[in-house]
Amino acid sequence: MNPYFSEVKKNFGFGCMRLPMKMGKVDYSEFTKMVDTFIENGFNYFDTAHGYLDGKSEIALRDCLTSRYPRESYILTDKLSEHTFKKQEDIRVIFQKQLEACGVEYFDFYLMHAQNAKFFEKYKKCRAYETAFELKEEGKIKHVGLSFHDKAKVLDQILTEYPQIEVVQIQFNYVDYDNDSVEGRKCYEVCRKHNKPIIVMEPVKGGTLAKLPRKAQKVIDSLQGGSAASYAIRFAAGFEGIMMVLSGMGDMDMMNDNLSFMKDFVPLNETEIKGIREVAKIFKAQDLIPCTACRYCTEGCPTHIAIPDLFACLNSAREFKSVNYEQVLADTGSARASECIKCGKCEHSCPQNLKIRKLLKEVAEEFEK
Repeated sequence: MNPYFSEVKKNFGFGCMRLPMKMGKVDYSEFTKMVDTFIENGFNYFDTAHGYLDGKSEIALRDCLTSRYPRESYILTDKLSEHTFKKQEDIRVIFQKQLEACGVEYFDFYLMHAQNAKFFEKYKKCRAYETAFELKEEGKIKHVGLSFHDKAKVLDQILTEYPQIEVVQIQFNYVDYDNDSVEGRKCYEVCRKHNKPIIVMEPVKGGTLAKLPRKAQKVIDSLQGGSAASYAIRFAAGFEGIMMVLSGMGDMDMMNDNLSFMKDFVPLNETEIKGIREVAKIFKAQDLIPCTACRYCTEGCPTHIAIPDLFACLNSAREFKSVNYEQVLADTGSARASECIKCGKCEHSCPQNLKIRKLLKEVAEEFEK
């Protein structure tokens, strides 16, 4: 039983930002099988947001989960995203649209999405937190929280100003643990200081820690245990105060792998901890772009550059020295990296604080000589 919220059965959740896709649409057949398997194995926590998969995530959850299972059998988390409102009056309108899209009458958890210093000022100005607390009093939200992408000092400020917040979602993995940009460890410590239960996002860093550089993979293989992803998720789940670890699962193979070690969760032992510390050192030594492929950057790109895919190209070229850049452009329908007009919209929305314009220039220099 979860020590924080009795309705949450186990500490592993289904992140619905990266669902199985086919021809640009959610593969309902595969997703339904995944939902059923997840619930059959005793798990019940699902996480979405209005912008995930261009709005397809919420609707897929309605069609494959909420219309098929009793409301009390699952926990559903949704979020208030910055781009969906301009004034306080907009919030209730978008909230109602989210309820309808998901096919529910209330959300178990509702998070202020991707909070950072700049967004927080807008949320305060529009009384977003206050509106969420009102919706909780009306029974349309059970628990109000936030998801966070900034420095620990900003998180401390938010939790000090809004002590009513019940849960915090942070990026937390063994590579970003002491990362000066993400400040995983420091944000974790702020949550503990304020006695807030923690939801972990990006434990596998957008899949990056599931597909390791060859030298790092050898270290994982030497542990003679599970997959690379299993060590990343177990690392995050092993800390005190962690209520939930999310995983964005794109197919049944990922689902089955995750369930194999989270159904009867065992924290990392000393040998495994030593191993992932070595992996972290190797990973950090690589000249790789730490993109998690959240795709927030592509939503407002005026030239329609598939930024995460082009970054993956550059990472692959640096690691494996063999990439068909032109094929990636064709497959994704992306503009070329050199077509970036340097408007900066992508950097405004990047949770990793990447210098995307500079990095796109590096992609162009590598592949468009």
